[in-house]
Amino acid sequence: MSQGFVPPPYPYDRLESSKSKAAKHAGGVVDLSVGTPCDPPLPSVVAALSGSNTERGYPPSIGSDPFREAASRWMQRRFDINIAVNDIAACIGTKEFVASTPSYLRLRSPDRSTVLFPAVAYPTYEMGAILAGCRPVAVPMNAAGGLDLDAIDPDDARDALCLWANSPSNPTGALDDLAAIARWGKANDVLVISDECYCEFTWDSPAQSILQYGTSGLVSVHSLSKRSNLAGVRVGFYAGDPEIVGYLKEVRKHAGLMVPGPAQAAAVVAFDNDDHVVVQRDLYRRRLDMMADVLSTWSGYRFTPPAGGFYLWAHVGDGWSFADGLAAAGGALISPGDFYGATSSGWARVAVVQPNDRLALVAARLR
Repeated sequence: MSQGFVPPPYPYDRLESSKSKAAKHAGGVVDLSVGTPCDPPLPSVVAALSGSNTERGYPPSIGSDPFREAASRWMQRRFDINIAVNDIAACIGTKEFVASTPSYLRLRSPDRSTVLFPAVAYPTYEMGAILAGCRPVAVPMNAAGGLDLDAIDPDDARDALCLWANSPSNPTGALDDLAAIARWGKANDVLVISDECYCEFTWDSPAQSILQYGTSGLVSVHSLSKRSNLAGVRVGFYAGDPEIVGYLKEVRKHAGLMVPGPAQAAAVVAFDNDDHVVVQRDLYRRRLDMMADVLSTWSGYRFTPPAGGFYLWAHVGDGWSFADGLAAAGGALISPGDFYGATSSGWARVAVVQPNDRLALVAARLR
C-alpha cells in the first residue's frame, strides 16, 4: 500500500539541540521561542472560570449569548464597528480554526482548491491547507512587510478558497493594509480571513480590523490567548460575513467543536475589561525595548521593536546558528526564521514572553 500523508516534524520539536545548550546555564532555559503568555490573568476571570456552574452541560457550539454579546461589545469599543451577535461564533482558540477552516470551505466550494497565505507567517496557515488536501500558495511580502497583492497569480486567485491575512504579523510584527486586502478580496471574489489575535498590541497606531471595511466576503478571527493571558483556556471567536459565519457555525456543530462552558463564562469577564490590557501593553513594550537593546548590543545585528505584537524579528545571517549561539551564551531559546517560511532562513524570532527577572537573567549572562 502506498504511503499517504506523513506529518512533518513539529517546528518546536526541532529545538532540542538549542535547548540542551541553554539548559547548561545556572537558572536553566529562558524560553523565548513560543508566544506563551507568562503574566497572570485577571482574578475575576479565574473566579468566573471556576464558578460559572456550566461544567456539567454541553455548551453551545456557536458560543453562548453572553459570550457573543461580550465579543460584539468589545469590537464596538475597540474598532468602532457594530457586528450582529448572530454573525459571531466561538472557536476553541484560533489555531484550531486556522487549521480546520480550509477543510470546511473545500466542502462548500469543491471547485476551488487553493489557499493563499503570507509567505512569512505562522506555519498553521500552510498546514491547514495541506490537511484539507488543498494547494497552499505563499503570497510574497512587499517592502513594508505586508502582502504583495500584485504578485498573486490570477489563476491562483480564481481557484482560491480564501486568502489569509495576519496583522500585526506573527513573526514580523508588520501591520498590513487591511483596506487594500479587503478591496482585493472583493474584486477577485475571494474570501479574506484576517487573523487579528495580536490587534491589542499595536504600538504606533490604533488597533485595526478588516471588518472596519465591511463584512461581505470578510471574516476576522480573535483570541483571548494573548490579550488576556488565557492561552491555556483555548477560547476565541470569528465574525463577519453572515453567509460564511452561518455556514461555519452549522458545520462546526456537526464536528462537535465546543468551547467549554467555564471558558465561555471567563471570556465574558475578560472581553468586558479593557484595563488589564493597558497594563499588559506596558509590560510587553518595556520588554521589547529592553531585549532589542540587549540583543543588538550583544550580537551586532539590528533588533528593533515591531509595529505590532510582542516578537522581535531580525535578520541575523543564519537563523539556526544564531539560535544556537544565543542558547549557548545566554541560555535563551528562540525560533529560527525558517519556522515561518522558506524565505526566512536568515532571520530569527524572539518572543518577549518571560517575566522581567528572567529576561534580566539573559541580559546578565550575555554581559
